[in-house]
Amino acid sequence: MLPLSLLKTAQNHPMLVELKSGETYNGHLVTCDSWMNINLREVICTSKDGDRFWRLPECYIRGSMIKYLRIPDEIFDMVKEDIVVNKARGRTDNQKNRAPRGARQGFSGRGAGSNNRGTGSQQRGGPNKLRGK
Repeated sequence: MLPLSLLKTAQNHPMLVELKSGETYNGHLVTCDSWMNINLREVICTSKDGDRFWRLPECYIRGSMIKYLRIPDEIFDMVKEDIVVNKARGRTDNQKNRAPRGARQGFSGRGAGSNNRGTGSQQRGGPNKLRGK
């Protein structure tokens, strides 16, 4: 199960986020992006020591600062159902928006491109020419 698909399924559900600094944030997930940056609403922030609390209407947490996430079990069940449905259709989440193999990088086939590597001996002066002398 991929973490980003799990987070996308967890939108509008409660979660707990602990940061590397030790602070915890309890709130409802609004959005997340591919770097695991998340927006929470109706947030209660707890200090590292657990002796101070703040109520915030919303907050933004950078993904690289997250230590772990606690997500309700019902979200895992929802993700598992999505996986079963996608497998029944014969497509996984990664294949939904995937371009055909040759079209992904703009190449039309093997050796196509403009870097001129592998074009033969004409570029280097022929096979019998000595270099450096």
